[in-house]
Amino acid sequence: MSGGGTETPVVCEAASGGGGGGGGGGGKKDSLGTAGSPAHLIIKDLGEIHSRLLDHRPVIQGETRYFVKEFEEKRGLREMRVLENLKNMIHETNERTLPTCREAMQDSLNHVLQRLQAATDSVCRLQQREQERNKMRNDHLIASEKQHIMQWEDFMKEQHSKQAEVDEEHRTAMERLKEQYAKMERGLAKYPAFGELEP
Repeated sequence: MSGGGTETPVVCEAASGGGGGGGGGGGKKDSLGTAGSPAHLIIKDLGEIHSRLLDHRPVIQGETRYFVKEFEEKRGLREMRVLENLKNMIHETNERTLPTCREAMQDSLNHVLQRLQAATDSVCRLQQREQERNKMRNDHLIASEKQHIMQWEDFMKEQHSKQAEVDEEHRTAMERLKEQYAKMERGLAKYPAFGELEP
């Protein structure tokens, strides 16, 4: 705006100087000086055009005021409220929620650890019992196997002795049969008719 104010007198002086050189421009000077004349309106428009095109300070000041008003007056309070709410929430979390959660977690974990320890002890006892049962079963199996081996050895010895007895009986029976057949042959040899039939 200040640039437009300084430009206007320069134009007026140029217009008045041109009229004075013509010799007798008093009427034109009076017409330029009036507020409602067309030249005055043109000069005013030129000043406004100059101020809008070349002087950006008013526009920047208006934008700055709008920015300040928008962010400091409107958004500033809202952001302050949001930050205050966040601060309260963080304080509430730090002072109440976290200790409560920590206590609940510790109580629950202690209970869970106790139950886990009890379960571990039960599993250890069951495993020990199972190991003892397996050991007893293995010992019983080993003893049974040894007993079966001894019984089998006794059985085999008995079979060998029985086989020897049977072989002895068979040998004696064969000898008796041989003697009997020899006697029969000798008896048959006494009879000549039977001897002639022989080939």
